[in-house]
Amino acid sequence: MRGEVELKYPGVLREPAAEDHPAGTRVPEGLEPGQLVVARNRKWNGKAHWVVPGRYLGEDRHGWWIFQGTNEFCSRPGAAFYTKSDAVLLVPRDGDWVATFYDDAHPGGVRIYIDLAVAHEWNSIRPKVTEFHVIDMDLDVVRTASRGVFIDDEDEFAEHRVAMDYPTALAESLQASAEKLYQAVKAQQAPFDGTDVEWFTKGRG
Repeated sequence: MRGEVELKYPGVLREPAAEDHPAGTRVPEGLEPGQLVVARNRKWNGKAHWVVPGRYLGEDRHGWWIFQGTNEFCSRPGAAFYTKSDAVLLVPRDGDWVATFYDDAHPGGVRIYIDLAVAHEWNSIRPKVTEFHVIDMDLDVVRTASRGVFIDDEDEFAEHRVAMDYPTALAESLQASAEKLYQAVKAQQAPFDGTDVEWFTKGRG
């Protein structure tokens, strides 16, 4: 998201092209378990969004896993808090999304929170410190203890689609992806089948 991709996506009213994804940007290099990974999000128009620190755990066939523990400081413009539960973030090998899995201590009863997001990019900013950048595209697929599985923030997506001029093909693709993810979470398909449990264990080890 930073560097070349950041210059191309927001403010240029066209659909993302293949050259917007330089080779290897989705694949981290040199990451080792225990290293600091800061997840840094922004919106399509370039506005800063959530910043969440964590520790890299490892990878599997689904992607790369990051532990975000209790009492971590999370912030975005106009809001900040210390986390009240453990979480693990999954950065998938492909697909326009990232997923956060929460434990039973989450105060809102959230178990899975998937952000539809584009322009995944890893940046090594100094030895043993990596940032993961992504553009948050509003739509979320959520599973909570009380409500079950649902698609959230469709109103925000509709508003930003006009206000930020999302490319039509991208907007339609994101909506289709949200529906597929909704079905996958509802059916408990991998990695939404309890795969996160072993990563919570590693993160707390």
